[in-house]
Amino acid sequence: MTRREFISASAAMASVGAFAADAEVGDTPELAAAKRWFRDAQFGMMAHWGLYSLLAGEWRGRRCGAYSEWIEWTRRIPSREYATLASAFNPILFDPKDWMKRARDAGMRYFVFTAKHHDGFAMYRSKVSRFNVVDATPFGRDVVEELADACRDAGLKFGLYYSQDVDWSEPNGGGLFRRHHIKSEPRVWGNDWDFGHVRKEDYRFEDYLEAKSVPQVTELLTQYGDLCLVWFDVPVTCTPEQSRRFRNLVRRHQPGCLINGRIGNGLGDYVTPTDNALAEDTRPDRLYEMVGTMNDSWGYHPSDTRYKSVEEIVSLKEKSRSIGSNYMLNIGPDHLGRIPAPGVAILEGLAAQNGGSRPV
Repeated sequence: MTRREFISASAAMASVGAFAADAEVGDTPELAAAKRWFRDAQFGMMAHWGLYSLLAGEWRGRRCGAYSEWIEWTRRIPSREYATLASAFNPILFDPKDWMKRARDAGMRYFVFTAKHHDGFAMYRSKVSRFNVVDATPFGRDVVEELADACRDAGLKFGLYYSQDVDWSEPNGGGLFRRHHIKSEPRVWGNDWDFGHVRKEDYRFEDYLEAKSVPQVTELLTQYGDLCLVWFDVPVTCTPEQSRRFRNLVRRHQPGCLINGRIGNGLGDYVTPTDNALAEDTRPDRLYEMVGTMNDSWGYHPSDTRYKSVEEIVSLKEKSRSIGSNYMLNIGPDHLGRIPAPGVAILEGLAAQNGGSRPV
């Protein structure tokens, strides 16, 4: 699987749910204020960090391809074997205050973190599943809680990514009967290497939503204070009613929290194009966000040295601003919790251009 194929597949997926619905009639004051803030924010940081960071893009002598956070899928790692990585996850150099200072100094106004990616592992204390960073690792600390505190101490707004549909740790996780669009690897989005024996008539995606996805999103909405946004992803299975359930859940618990376009079925508050792509045909009455990587991978991938220059990132930031779009730039910390040296250099370069001080 090549980088181009993976990005093309992401583009096909994004068409399922990237385009936000028009503003709801009678937005609440909280939601209207959140939309004004988002339009003014312009620049944010995202971080992909989880068990996949331990593998660093390689499994048994083979690299995973473009996106290291997809290594369980690309290398078809048995779910039980992948889960044993938790016993080795101990990021003793994790310093959330350093992450937030670097984001703030680079001119970023908000930070979004992967609370649960497609591997199903929660980076916070979840009562729903013990497959989480507190209960399953020697680290034993609630990463989301520490990042939320550090983010707000630095004066940034805090948001969370959550993979609501695809979950490779669950037999009823999304995508098991939805075909991926990578031509050289005709596969489904879900975990068919462990659960390919499941018959379509026995598949219960709704059970997964009720038992894990909806309860975990509820935890995130109720345990970590105000969130500026929830960043959903890969809506390949959710029906309109199921996507609406997630939207209503966010509205009920956090009326001032925005929802990105990848909630699916046109129900987001802002347009989320495919990865590393600017929105097209923008309208002044809609909100947009370009989300991009520093190199090619979202997760930690030391073999991927195709880092953008500071000048390229500044240019993308300005292009985004010129069409009325935000730009959210991703980092992929390593298994010890460090931002890789090339990423540090980029953030320091952005800080130098920003004057090295907090944006006003």
